[in-house]
Amino acid sequence: MSAIAGIVHTEGQQALWEDSWRLYASLGHIPADTTGVWKGDEAFLSCHAQWITLESVNEKLPLYDEESQLTITSDAILDNREQLADQLQISRAELAGLADSELILRAYQRFGEDVAGHLLGDFVFAIWDERRRMLFAARDITGMRAFYYRHDGSRFAFCTLMKPLLELGGVQKALDENWLSEFLAIPDMHDSADIHSTVYRGVNQLPSAHTLTFRNGRIELRQYHRWDDVEPLRLKSDEDYVEAFREVFSQAVGSRLRTHRQVAAALSGGLDSGAVAGFASGTLRSQGKQLQAYSYVPVPDFTDYTSKTLLADERPFIRSTINHVGNISENYLDFEGRSPLSEVDTWLNMMEMPYKYFENSFWIRGFYEKASEQDAGILLTGARGNFTISWGPALDYYASLLKSGRYFRWFREMQQYSERTGMAFSRIARITGRKAFPDWFKGNNKGTAQPAGAQLIHPDLARRTGVLERLKSILVLQGGARADALQVRADKFNNLAIANKNGAVATKCSLRYRAWERDPTSDPRVIRFCLSVPIEQYVRQGTDRSLIRRATSPELPDKVRLNQRVRGVQPADWLHRILPDWQTFTSELQTLCSDSQVAGILNTDRIKSALANFPSPRPELASHPDLRLMMHSLIVYRFIQKF
Repeated sequence: MSAIAGIVHTEGQQALWEDSWRLYASLGHIPADTTGVWKGDEAFLSCHAQWITLESVNEKLPLYDEESQLTITSDAILDNREQLADQLQISRAELAGLADSELILRAYQRFGEDVAGHLLGDFVFAIWDERRRMLFAARDITGMRAFYYRHDGSRFAFCTLMKPLLELGGVQKALDENWLSEFLAIPDMHDSADIHSTVYRGVNQLPSAHTLTFRNGRIELRQYHRWDDVEPLRLKSDEDYVEAFREVFSQAVGSRLRTHRQVAAALSGGLDSGAVAGFASGTLRSQGKQLQAYSYVPVPDFTDYTSKTLLADERPFIRSTINHVGNISENYLDFEGRSPLSEVDTWLNMMEMPYKYFENSFWIRGFYEKASEQDAGILLTGARGNFTISWGPALDYYASLLKSGRYFRWFREMQQYSERTGMAFSRIARITGRKAFPDWFKGNNKGTAQPAGAQLIHPDLARRTGVLERLKSILVLQGGARADALQVRADKFNNLAIANKNGAVATKCSLRYRAWERDPTSDPRVIRFCLSVPIEQYVRQGTDRSLIRRATSPELPDKVRLNQRVRGVQPADWLHRILPDWQTFTSELQTLCSDSQVAGILNTDRIKSALANFPSPRPELASHPDLRLMMHSLIVYRFIQKF
């Protein structure tokens, strides 16, 4: 709901005054319903607020409490207001008039520096404690809102965005070479293994599930939550698991509909977004609202080249969900004329750093644009559903059955899985065998992921920073026969680098378009529940993702709910969209290869090789690593040019 910023300065009023107004002015491009500032002897707080919830309309931020001499600025939507009110002995009548920032401030007065552990929702906030001459800040468990800071001697400054921190007095903008080396070397979608650093030297970020305290010129960071202590859930029957799932997921969806404006949702033909839309639609109907559904479809002249198990155009499944659920307005968006190439400059300006998710960039931003046009304050997604509500890795489970000697169940489950998916039984057996006994297949295991190497990073930069040795444990692609689904899922939630990337995208898109991304599949209550459920509830009788398939029978049509034969592949046409500008694209890459700005940073020899391999590619080569490398290199090149 806000872009927040602040400074603590102990070198006198003049320095504080100059820096604070420079920081405040640098956020002037953020669309805001109202702005506010507060200034004390040593601290300055500000807020460019966007009204998303009814309680936020006319909310005063920063908020100063004279009795406690505490001042808060926040970017927050809380999801446990009633629970928090009970803990603080606040009546429902009083709660109705309290904005989330005031509720956080009261919770801080009660719980002190342990306050973050009592909050649920998407939030960052900063509280200046005048009596203790201390700044306290916190970021939510899943990191859906961003918080950047820098510490220069007697000055500590923070902001929702990075660039304002580079415009403070005495700051020299410089790239963080270690961050950039990790960005270039890591094959996965996240940016850097260092959860504290950013692309700018001297600008750090507060990781998710962390608090920050600044006093006496020193910073103290503390992690207040991890996912290591989830107790297994043992219920009496399958029906009990379904009922428990519906209760926790309904609560997560319902709490994310709190807005006085319209509600939109990203809707594909799959289970996650369908479940979100299905649960949201009924609640919105009772509020007299209709859910706006945004669905990406390929451009009309695209020919689907994907296999029979993939689907580039998901309209038949999307329409089935909409017709079944009701109270949904469908919006099929093809964004004709846009491509990952046409989006680069806009995304670099918005994100303030290079990015990797170019295939989906044009429609992600397009959804936010559409939400802004339709005055939607909330944009629902199901982005983390693959590892929460619709988790269910059948082949990994079958491998565990084989390894533990449960041969009859292994055989029966694979038979059923083959019948449901159309996948050959012999192929299932081979895959599960490799997963169960990978050492038996050494030298003949085509499914094993090979080290990604460092194809985009220049060897000199890799050697100078030691990045390949530093990241040795993660420079092997996940997947293939050796992937451990349980470990992969655990890593997804405890890897705060992933949260940094997700939070940066959600925050910066939300601010630009005044539409707050909210993901019920990322609700901590949902995550905890899903981590506690035994794997047998997720895979059973040849059905993967079994729990959500059983639990959504009222919300989803069987065509979607029971589909195990095809899945959507949304970025299938990204290369097709670029081909009309292929000469322009390759000309820029050729310029890149001879530009001294990137000499010693990008692996230009590798880029030249990729260019030579693809003078005129076909759309069906969209997944080829050389083509993705070319696009990634152009994004980094343009960022360095703008730097």
